[in-house]
Amino acid sequence: MTWPMHDAGPTTPEPGSREAGREPGPPEPGPDEPGSGRHGRHAGDADPLPPLDGPMPGGGPSPAETTLPLALEWPVPPARPLRTPRFTPADPTGSVDAPPGWRRVPRTTEYRPPEDLRPRPPQPGYRPPPGSPRGPGGAPPAGPPPGGRRPPRSAGQRAAPQSSLVRSSAGMAVGTLVSRGTGFLRTLVLIAAIGVAGLSDAYNNANTLPNTIYYLMLGGVFTSVVVPLLVRAAKRDPDHGEAYAQRMFTLGAVALLGVTVVATLLAGPLVDLYAPTIHGPAGSHLAAEHDLMVVWAYFFIPQIFFYGMSSLIGAILNTRGRFAAPMWTPVINNLIVIVVGGLYVMMHLGKEPWTISAGGVRLLGIGTTLGVVAQTVALVPSLRGAGFRWRPTLGFRPGEVSEMGRMAGWMSVYVVSQWAGYLVVQIVANAASAGLNGYSAYSIAWQLFQLPYAIIGISVITALLPRMSEHANARRYSLVRDDFSIGVRLASVLVVPAAIYLGVLGGPLAEFLIGWFHSTGPYHARYIGEVFGLFSLGLVPYMLTQLQLRVFYSFQDSRTAALVGLLTMTVGIAADFIALAMLPRLDVVAGLAVAYGITNLIGATAGWALLLRRVGSLDGWAIARSLTRMHVATVPGLVFAVAVMIGAGRVVHNPSAAYGFVVTVVGGGGAVLLYALSARALRIAEFGFLARTVAARFGRQSGRH
Repeated sequence: MTWPMHDAGPTTPEPGSREAGREPGPPEPGPDEPGSGRHGRHAGDADPLPPLDGPMPGGGPSPAETTLPLALEWPVPPARPLRTPRFTPADPTGSVDAPPGWRRVPRTTEYRPPEDLRPRPPQPGYRPPPGSPRGPGGAPPAGPPPGGRRPPRSAGQRAAPQSSLVRSSAGMAVGTLVSRGTGFLRTLVLIAAIGVAGLSDAYNNANTLPNTIYYLMLGGVFTSVVVPLLVRAAKRDPDHGEAYAQRMFTLGAVALLGVTVVATLLAGPLVDLYAPTIHGPAGSHLAAEHDLMVVWAYFFIPQIFFYGMSSLIGAILNTRGRFAAPMWTPVINNLIVIVVGGLYVMMHLGKEPWTISAGGVRLLGIGTTLGVVAQTVALVPSLRGAGFRWRPTLGFRPGEVSEMGRMAGWMSVYVVSQWAGYLVVQIVANAASAGLNGYSAYSIAWQLFQLPYAIIGISVITALLPRMSEHANARRYSLVRDDFSIGVRLASVLVVPAAIYLGVLGGPLAEFLIGWFHSTGPYHARYIGEVFGLFSLGLVPYMLTQLQLRVFYSFQDSRTAALVGLLTMTVGIAADFIALAMLPRLDVVAGLAVAYGITNLIGATAGWALLLRRVGSLDGWAIARSLTRMHVATVPGLVFAVAVMIGAGRVVHNPSAAYGFVVTVVGGGGAVLLYALSARALRIAEFGFLARTVAARFGRQSGRH
């Protein structure tokens, strides 16, 4: 399918390239060929991948969502025109590159390739990977006869790999949506069980510890480095990287176990680090909350080991073509926690939401960790099906460990900056209010904010990253620009209306979703929704920042990404402390949401300026025109939603669950419909492309039945 470009400019050769003002010649050497000028750790396919987008409360995107391609058929930019032949053939039967008077002489003898190009027998001890075709005695199948041609593949043979990829991609896309949907339901069940006040603060603070510790110690390295190194070893080593994967798996398991044991022993000091303001004299409410947080920390910190093992297993499955399983296993985790939360509600029927029994503490502690364990164990059958049998071994070769360190260098700086920024956020949110409107309000609003970005932004980013990396390695900067422009505009079709409408309807939406819970109430739900709405207003700069970071990664430039991360960390920490100093305590969390949006806006501005120096153009005018049209298209829906909010407030009590229901269904539904009609009237090409793609997908699916 051809993508309609908006004055993005032709994909012209870059200044200084062979095509720009020079005669065509031999192709440039590849990254690993002599004379390429590119060697060392960036010479092969071991490009560092982007890490998780920060240690998110309640867990961020799964490792699969950040390292695997998704099931979206993105359009390819127009191909370069064919080169003009250097010579004119002497006759119609001559070669297009032949000089005048040249005549082809047919070969009279059988051609034999040079010795170094003939097929070699496998080395002693080599074992073909599972599922690969074997010849007699386990040798690789024989190639085509000398001088002959490979027999043409049948249509079924050509279609098999692509149909397999389509099936895997469909499973991944559906798995991501189901995982996000069940994760949202999990959040609702936990709110119903433990509320949004002191008990919820203790649970959320303790449950965030394993996420942040894993992200700081190993998460960024696992996500960013392990997958590319495994891919490179699979292409480089005679055993297709089997021994390297065994060594990497063993090293990861040992490191995870060590970090988990040390972190568990330091559960008390870690609680004091993340929640220094939650303490008080013995017998006080704050002292009880602190003690409960420490107890839950002992239950939750062992999740570090299983989070890491899920990442390792997902990396190996990725390199072996198994994509869907890592997308689906988080659903198991969510379902277990949903059941645990339901059991807790049944155990504490009729009791006040801030009271909890010893059995309830154990139920939530063991049940939450059991969900992470089950998520990891559910990956083992897929791992065995991929042919991987773990045999503990280390014995890394000289240079392999240093290669990991070099690749993780600047990426570690980015990871530490994101961790430090979120640590300050958690400390400030805990210091904001000892009761309501504290860290739980921030955590719940953040998880709601991640829903539109996870479904839209991660899909676009993950699908574009491999293509941008390929174009960047080939120095086709105009194609990198086109990829970035397409990614921004496609994602913005849904991100822009989501940011505008959720920014206005966040409060009523939360009233509708959680306002009817006894443990929450409409007033507290409305505040959480307002914080969610303030987060949502920063969706566009947040998406831009993440896309820009991926462009830097496609250039294998983790240094600039780390510097942008340091800038956003500095601005974010300053803005957080300003909110704590200047706002009323009950409004500090709302100020943190505004500070987060400002931080991403500054990061997007800095990233844009730095990318312009590298690429030369980011198709800014086309992006600006599209974003302007999309924002204009939201105006009718915005006016309608505000009118519904005013009218519903005169009929139904506000705040209340009924008010939230009316505004969400009538106001939100009407706003979305008006945006679609306005987008078509304004002829927003990105909206038309998305609509045609969805219609084609549903048309193909309905045609099968």
